[in-house]
Amino acid sequence: MKTAITEMFGIDVPIVAFTHCRDVVAAVSKAGGMGVLGAVGHSDAQLEIDLDWIEAEIGDRPYGVDLIVPAKYAGSDEGGLTIHDLVAMIPDAHRQFVDDILTRYGVPELPGDAGRGGLVGGSDAAPFSANRADPQLDIALAHDPVFVVNALGPPPAHMIELVHGAGRKVGALAGAAQHAERHVNAGVDVIIAQGGEAGGHTGEIGTMVLIPEIVDVVGDIPVLGAGGIGRGRQMAAAMALGAEGVWCGSVWLTTEEAETHPTVKQKFLAARSSDTIRSKSRTGKPARQLKTAWTEEWERPDTPDPLGMPLQPILVDQAIRRIDRAAHQPGTGAEQLANYFVGQIVGAMNESKPASRVVYEMIEEFIESVDRLNQQMQS
Repeated sequence: MKTAITEMFGIDVPIVAFTHCRDVVAAVSKAGGMGVLGAVGHSDAQLEIDLDWIEAEIGDRPYGVDLIVPAKYAGSDEGGLTIHDLVAMIPDAHRQFVDDILTRYGVPELPGDAGRGGLVGGSDAAPFSANRADPQLDIALAHDPVFVVNALGPPPAHMIELVHGAGRKVGALAGAAQHAERHVNAGVDVIIAQGGEAGGHTGEIGTMVLIPEIVDVVGDIPVLGAGGIGRGRQMAAAMALGAEGVWCGSVWLTTEEAETHPTVKQKFLAARSSDTIRSKSRTGKPARQLKTAWTEEWERPDTPDPLGMPLQPILVDQAIRRIDRAAHQPGTGAEQLANYFVGQIVGAMNESKPASRVVYEMIEEFIESVDRLNQQMQS
């Protein structure tokens, strides 16, 4: 296949895989697409390890790195706040509510030797901040990713300057046409048009409407379609709407290589497309995830509203670690609480398979869909 995306990155098929799992990055890149490693949950040391491993595994094949630097978050106006400053901003009522959830569902404490970890472990910088992302960007650019993406808002000017200075391409996710225009004005090379069906942080506009709106406003900048895309027919639809390729995230969560929590993976395999919700309960910004007792607790009218980013992820970080650790243990309610980010494509994710097979099946179905359309045009 030949599109602006395959030409830009030297890949065989225009399938870009967002994932937090290095094994999925390698599998998709080796299958002819391009894996992009989500770095937000990585410590600096682990990011170094994973990028070294990916490059040893895939050789000269291209891959990317995804960072999260939102344009605005709680405390950003003050600048330079540490995680300790932010912890002090969390209301006691919210702490008490989280403790109450864990008590009612019988989630045990972490063992004493568990140490720091999770989203806020290993760094004093605020999560989801430029101070946290800048060291990750330095590590990425000391390696060989061809694509660096900012997942929330336009990439900061210094990020674009550094990435372009290193000869790499910059991408950014957009949930509305005006977001895409801001990205283009900032100097972004690729726009990911992500509809509300997607997992993780999303807007409210559906993919079918969003892709052509963004294609129409970004001129010659190539667009990747995202949101509810995990099969070849959806890929064909996205490209018919003007996308030059697709950005897929959720579909890799049930692959054999994925590091998805086993309990959550089984929930995904059994879930329907209606079993997701856009909720602020994990990050403080609307993020589509699996409906569970966790999201239901935060939706109750008699409970505190989620805090903004990054206060909410700091608030719930240890709770999520406790839930994940206990989710497979009998005699606790942690299994009811366990969830993760996932899009509406989850209803079609009912079989665990190798990531390479997902790529090949998408391409086969894409070709079948295009052939079918061609036959309709000729009849």
